[in-house]
Amino acid sequence: MQTEGNRLCRLLTRTLLTAVLATTALVSHAQQTPNDYYRAEFVILERIIDPSAVNERMATRQVDAPVDTSETLYSVAAGGAASSTLKLVNRNQLHLGNAANRLERSGHYRVLMSTGWYQAFPPDYKGQPLRVEIGDWLEQAGQRAIEGHITIDRQRYLHVGVHLNHWQEGKIAVPTTGAEAESSAMNTNEPENTDNLTDETGIAAMATSPELELQPEVPLELLTWIRETRRMRSEEIHFLDSPTIGVLVFFKKIEATP
Repeated sequence: MQTEGNRLCRLLTRTLLTAVLATTALVSHAQQTPNDYYRAEFVILERIIDPSAVNERMATRQVDAPVDTSETLYSVAAGGAASSTLKLVNRNQLHLGNAANRLERSGHYRVLMSTGWYQAFPPDYKGQPLRVEIGDWLEQAGQRAIEGHITIDRQRYLHVGVHLNHWQEGKIAVPTTGAEAESSAMNTNEPENTDNLTDETGIAAMATSPELELQPEVPLELLTWIRETRRMRSEEIHFLDSPTIGVLVFFKKIEATP
């Protein structure tokens, strides 16, 4: 009888312990899912386009200095290592993951960042700017081609502000081809004819385009930018873009656990 009593005691202890652990897990889950809890998702992409085809002509635009912030959404160092101050989730867990895959498969876009995270955004939330540094590495300037920041605030609705600059290495046109064509025409064995020579030289000069060479004293040249603030609704996909870059934004409301 003593043995049966010990077995019964151990069974009751295990049952009680299981119940306590289950209750603790429920409480913990409820604490991790508060009110105003969302999954924020961002995809930043680059259009595959020849920079010379961009008609923005923004090289002379004045750009503010990078914001001073301790928060980073996504930053890729010179060696290729990515970092963030947020606890990011995997791309395959995102609602925008399929959209990012389709854009890449189209051959017209290059996805530079596709990520998200969970966070509470209560009313009157004022978020710190989230630093972004992605794209090609510009050796002359020692930075990424696309840099800037994203802000998330909440009033009655969530508001996302996107401030991204798309840079290219500074270049200068060197019109050497026209001079070479003229020199070639002057050295031909044809009879001297000033009118014909002038016409041929002009045609040769117009038919050739100046070559572009890197300009080290101007390491950066602004290609395009995004300056836009958009009001968000839960489970709506928003697209903010410029001729060369685009940003997909999605917020999923996570219901609090009763």
